[in-house]
Amino acid sequence: MYKNSKVIVVMPAYNAARTLKATYEEVMDQGIVDEIILVDDGSRDDTVAVARTLTGVTVYVHEHNLGYGGNQKTCYRLALEKGADIIVMVHPDYQYTPKLLPAMVSMIANGLHPCVLGSRILGGYALAGGMPWWKYMSNRFLTAAQNTLMGAKLSEYHTGFRAYSRELLQSMRLDNLSNDFLFDNQFLAQVIWQGHTIGEVSCPTKYFPEASSINLRRSTLYGAGCLKVSLQFLFAKATGTRPSFA
Repeated sequence: MYKNSKVIVVMPAYNAARTLKATYEEVMDQGIVDEIILVDDGSRDDTVAVARTLTGVTVYVHEHNLGYGGNQKTCYRLALEKGADIIVMVHPDYQYTPKLLPAMVSMIANGLHPCVLGSRILGGYALAGGMPWWKYMSNRFLTAAQNTLMGAKLSEYHTGFRAYSRELLQSMRLDNLSNDFLFDNQFLAQVIWQGHTIGEVSCPTKYFPEASSINLRRSTLYGAGCLKVSLQFLFAKATGTRPSFA
């Protein structure tokens, strides 16, 4: 609980057994989280078994793998059903530090922004934390292109550490969005389309073998999808129509 706001952390999980407990402990150490909801998306390891040993964690299991975006849709639906006022997505692979939870939650609870991102780019932590150079360059190129096409000024669009207000999530049309990795990008485009403000905090990250990542082929497809989203945004704004993701 933070300033009478119920705080729920959601964890979209896939093969996170080796890093889940460390992520959980750091989340709980912050002292502001009322509940954790973990949605397992067909893991092939012991993610579910580990999660069920952790106090304060509600575990939901997809019978079949729905994809990263499909997992998030379930996460947010469950969090809203449980009365969350502030919802924070924390990847259970321990790549993003949960120590930023108080900062991100406070920005929403104090009415500054309904959406807050943990940015790997602010502060220059990406390369220092081990981000591959090709991912860093792709991130910089895509972010610059999307800022230009959508008229925004974000430091990055591709972070997986995000916090939202209840009101923002309720205004989103999630069913229109991808069930794959493009979900995150479409979501932010929809936030910008609706005219909401987005806050950012500098977030140190760690890259190691257990941390989830997508390969070069899927990264390339994701990048092309991001540019398509931005072009759809630009076209819809120019023509006065509604983009497909909104």
